[in-house]
Amino acid sequence: MTMKKILFVCHGNICRSPMAEFVLKALAAERGLDWEIASAATSREELGNDIHPGTKAQLKAAGIPFSRRRARQITERDYQDYDLLLGMDRYNLINMKRFFGSDPEKKLGLLMDFTDAPRDIADPWYSGDFDTTYREIRDGCAALLSRLNDPKPSP
Repeated sequence: MTMKKILFVCHGNICRSPMAEFVLKALAAERGLDWEIASAATSREELGNDIHPGTKAQLKAAGIPFSRRRARQITERDYQDYDLLLGMDRYNLINMKRFFGSDPEKKLGLLMDFTDAPRDIADPWYSGDFDTTYREIRDGCAALLSRLNDPKPSP
């Protein structure tokens, strides 16, 4: 399988997108896949900040390794550098489309669109519900990995 480059995107890059980054890194490593996986924000609000403590707690509880990191905003180069840029909710997707201007290579989407139940992943920064966020991200990453490893033929 060829190397994949995936960028997860949420509003601040401290809760959902880094959670997805480290969950998918762990799942890919378990399968011996050498993928480049990262995360970024649509906003500048949390630039430079580390992962939210609630996200750290979920990753620790699940035994998923993570490292200290600094939130960053998406850049124009990200569209060129990544195969997929996946938002956590429809507002992230709207902001990515606004930022990049267009999506000629069809690289933009939502993580949960890879599951049988497409939906937004609620921001736990507002809800405080990091458990549900973790379960949805885990399910989304597993579905994404499955789809990319066993792509279904186009109709």
